[in-house]
Amino acid sequence: MAEQDSLTRFVFEHAPVRGAIVHLQQTWREVLARHDYPAPVQRILGELMAAGALLASGIKFDGKLILQMQGDGPLKLAVVEVTSRHTLRATARWEEGSLHGPLPNLLGEGQFVMTIDQSGASQQNYQGIVPLEGGTVAQVLEHYLVQSEQLDTRLMLAVDENTAAGMLLQKLPEGSGQDTEAWERAQFLAATLTPAELLKLPARDLLLRLFHEETLRRFQQQPLSFHCGCSRARTDAMLRALGRDEVEETLAEQGQVEVVCEFCKARYVYDAVDTALLFSSLAVSGPAPGQLH
Repeated sequence: MAEQDSLTRFVFEHAPVRGAIVHLQQTWREVLARHDYPAPVQRILGELMAAGALLASGIKFDGKLILQMQGDGPLKLAVVEVTSRHTLRATARWEEGSLHGPLPNLLGEGQFVMTIDQSGASQQNYQGIVPLEGGTVAQVLEHYLVQSEQLDTRLMLAVDENTAAGMLLQKLPEGSGQDTEAWERAQFLAATLTPAELLKLPARDLLLRLFHEETLRRFQQQPLSFHCGCSRARTDAMLRALGRDEVEETLAEQGQVEVVCEFCKARYVYDAVDTALLFSSLAVSGPAPGQLH
């Protein structure tokens, strides 16, 4: 059985190739437990989660890596967020109806956006945007990495109801004395990997199965987990940003203001007292009456 919720990085010792393997089980089930996603949406979101964990493994950042696919098809949006603390969350929006076929049928015309949000660490943010080009999640991300980052990358992704898994290979700058044919060889061998093997085999067995004739250095596994960063304080700030008039109008119409987190489905409910405190000079951050989960 593959390791639960772990990422394993590796490099070819004498060749300009790096890689990573990820398996998400409990983390993936946490996402599925909070939303009734149709099967095609599950597939895309699971692949994007695995890809997000893999890409985050090669970036030094303090904050959040956000992968977002959006289009004018029946699948409007798929978002995955990976933090520098090795936690993930994900969500999607779609229209009921013709959710079938490959990725282009589901998303239609649109774009892929990759954001590195380091605002919490008072560092500069980064965002790259490219059109959706490719028939799979892996192809869209490979296109992005070549166009925006000039990184030759291969992604293998697989999803079922229990696991989201993936493997990444990237070509590094070549140095003197390195095996310059290793990149082509690594791609060829990776192409023989089946989805069932990717989902079921531990990283150690996968590397032995694919690259037993190569000299690899495998790094210590990183544990991964589901975590949603929503909170009462953040919801307070969002409502304050909306403004008193809009919040009080909703309160008058509905008798309460309810905010539901798109990622984890946590509910934050505000009655008249809560709302008054929200805009009072006496309002303080932190939990307040009315929070439901």
